This record gives sequence, structure tokens and C-alpha cells, in this order.
Amino acid sequence: MWKPSVTVAAVVERDGRFLLVEEDTTRGRRFNQPAGHLDPGESLVEGVVRETLEETAYAFKPTALLGVYQYHSAADDVTYIRFAFTGEITAHDAARALDHGIVRAAWLTPDEIRRESARHRSPLVLRCVEDYLSGRRHPLAVLHHQVP
Repeated sequence: MWKPSVTVAAVVERDGRFLLVEEDTTRGRRFNQPAGHLDPGESLVEGVVRETLEETAYAFKPTALLGVYQYHSAADDVTYIRFAFTGEITAHDAARALDHGIVRAAWLTPDEIRRESARHRSPLVLRCVEDYLSGRRHPLAVLHHQVP
């Protein structure tokens, strides 16, 4: 049975720069938003808060859903359903170790992100930045996490 892979991502802008991670992948060093797979029992909001902290050492407070994106990676033969959130950084723990494979957290301008497009983890990196810049936002109330 075919099952897509659910992921969450944080699209964070501060002073005209966006928070990205530079990470080692099977295809080399790539840029991505702080992002990852949803853990069992975890809500989408909980997942994006956790992933952002683990990958960047920044505490993230989601304030809106940017969008839901479907992407098929031919390299992995995996279809991803990405829930991208916008929000704000509330704290930073400079002493915190980053997840395995994460080289660094980086704040890049939109032009720098566009110039690095060949090194993006997927086309969703730039698409999410462009959607953010166009003003797309959806209230978190559109999401519902049913707890058993």
C-alpha cells in the first residue's frame, strides 16, 4: 500500500533573512528549512516546534500555517506531504547540539536562497519562501488534532 511521508517545516523570517539549515544528505550538502518527519502521536504544531529546536537550537512559536505541499522525490521515490508553518523565534540555546547531519543553522536573504537553489533539499524550500513573501497565511485553527 502506498503511503506518503508527512513532514513539517518552519519558515521563519527575521530582519529580512530566513532561517535555514545546511545539512549533509545522500546527495551532498543541502539547504532546507528546519523540517522533519512527524513523530507518532505528535500534532503537526508539536512536530514543527520539536524539529526546529532539534535542527537549529531555536525555540519556534508557530503563528500560522503557510501551506500544505505535495512533492514526489524521484531520487528517493517518496511522496512527501509537507505542512509548512510561519512563526517567531522565542529563544536560542547556543550550547545545544544540533541533530546528526545538520552542519549549521543559517540566516539567508531571499536572494541568497534563490542563488543556492541548486543546493536545496527540494523545490519546496524556495516555494515556501516565495509563498511567505507573497503574504500567504492560514490560521492555525484550520488544523485539528484528535487525541484518543
